[in-house]
Amino acid sequence: MDNKKNILAICGSLRKGSYNKLLLNATKQLLSANISMEIFDLTNIPMYNQDNENEMPEVVKEFKQKIENADIILIATPEYNYSISGVLKNAMDWASRPYNHNSFNNKPLGIVGVSVGSLKTVRAQYNLRQIAVALNMHVLNRPEIMIGDAATKFNEQGELIDPTAISLIQSMIKGLVEMSDFYK
Repeated sequence: MDNKKNILAICGSLRKGSYNKLLLNATKQLLSANISMEIFDLTNIPMYNQDNENEMPEVVKEFKQKIENADIILIATPEYNYSISGVLKNAMDWASRPYNHNSFNNKPLGIVGVSVGSLKTVRAQYNLRQIAVALNMHVLNRPEIMIGDAATKFNEQGELIDPTAISLIQSMIKGLVEMSDFYK
């Protein structure tokens, strides 16, 4: 029996120096040999338009296929105006369409987020949890990973140096792997 797990990671920020991208890269470095992780870049996903559902752009088809092939979804979300970013919401809208072809259906979901502020990504993560319910995803409830004061959590090479954050990520990955066995 193959116990290899495949994580598809999605960053809700397009910014080149995004702390959320750094967090996903750090997570990738913490994985054991039996877990692989790909970070999907949302840059080229066009704005969702229901008129185009039956002739989806190739990048959307690729995104949906990668979601369907993944055992686990991991989303790193920034917080924009008390919510998730438009680019993340747009990608999730595409992946859940057309009706009755929701690529996220029944997928285990881990949510993380990094911010420079003291409120971290609390509101964005709770908003993302609501969206996950609508998409029939299974959110790992604990640990919640909301990292504030981002500039002090990474070194100049972009490596995560906060021992608490590292421990929480390892715990989350363990929980997601266990959850993925349950929701096969």
